[in-house]
Amino acid sequence: MPAAPPAISPAAFARCLPFVVFMALLALRGYLPGGLGLDARWIYGAQTLVVAALLAGYWRGYGELARQNLPDARETGWAVVVGIAVFAAWVRLDAPWMQLGEATASFVPLDADGRPVWPLIALRMAGAVLIVPVMEELFWRSFLMRWVQHPGFERVDPQTVGLKAVVVSTFVFMLAHTLWLAAVIAGLAYAWLYRRSGKLWTAVVAHAVTNALLGLWVIWTGRWEFW
Repeated sequence: MPAAPPAISPAAFARCLPFVVFMALLALRGYLPGGLGLDARWIYGAQTLVVAALLAGYWRGYGELARQNLPDARETGWAVVVGIAVFAAWVRLDAPWMQLGEATASFVPLDADGRPVWPLIALRMAGAVLIVPVMEELFWRSFLMRWVQHPGFERVDPQTVGLKAVVVSTFVFMLAHTLWLAAVIAGLAYAWLYRRSGKLWTAVVAHAVTNALLGLWVIWTGRWEFW
């Protein structure tokens, strides 16, 4: 008889579940029929709250986010610089050939008269800046990148991760985003920070800076397609 596939480890489950739930709710928001009389934009609130609860529930298992792994001032500075650079690239790399299809779950926080719905905007910003960077970096870099290096990813020092693991995890990261070229740059930049410092918080900070600047830019310019 063929050997049974290995069960997913508790550490992998804790890093994958919040991401899987977030993506499932994202798909629901994108394909929810409008005839049900529901405003699908508020599903983002459910995404944010549910994922935040999952992250809080598993927090003690995220050793890479423990207090002793906080970046120092120099590492934080690098993270901020990288986050700004990724934002600058993201808003410029939107030519048609740089896109993988169209987003299925657009988020336009305007009412019927075209006025901003500020509770929706605040909810989106909170999720994008506080929840998504933690959730995604735990999945893409802490789990997937190190897992590609070795299935026993918990024991993999991020500073020893090889080129194959960086490239493969960045490629999959790219497939989850519409702006593929911008996503490649972002994925490589965040992976570089994590590998260089050995601290996942550097990637989280950079990702949060990118998302915060992108959100402010979207609100200022009305380029809602970037949300």
